Amino acid sequence: MRLEKSKSLWEEFKSFAVQGNVVDLAIGVIIGGAFGKIVTSLVNDIIMPLLGLITGGINLTEAKWVIREAVSEEIPELSLNYGQFLQNIIDFLIIAFSIFMAIRLFNRLTKKRKEEEEPPAEPEPSKEELLLTEIRDILKEQRN
Repeated sequence: MRLEKSKSLWEEFKSFAVQGNVVDLAIGVIIGGAFGKIVTSLVNDIIMPLLGLITGGINLTEAKWVIREAVSEEIPELSLNYGQFLQNIIDFLIIAFSIFMAIRLFNRLTKKRKEEEEPPAEPEPSKEELLLTEIRDILKEQRN
């Protein structure tokens, strides 16, 4: 009997793992990781050098506020490294904007497909057709 329970547990797990939502989520995570690398490269290799050029060669990631200078090798410098924090904020904003644009494009494409798939609505009958329909219905009633 114990073997049967483990088999049903296995079958339940298998049906869960093979569901479309779980597979879609796994694919999304993999693509998201690759997309993150692309955006990180965009920020580090293209945007930040241009920003450094505009700001006169300032490297944002090395910006820091030194609280205490290094006294010796045993007592290192104490600083707040806010430049890396600002870099991460810029990365986040670019990633968020890129994802927003990708989803926006996807939604537009799917909306166009839905509009193409939907058959056009039948045109409303003209006044003449409505009048003829009423006359037909009245004649049917008179025959009965």
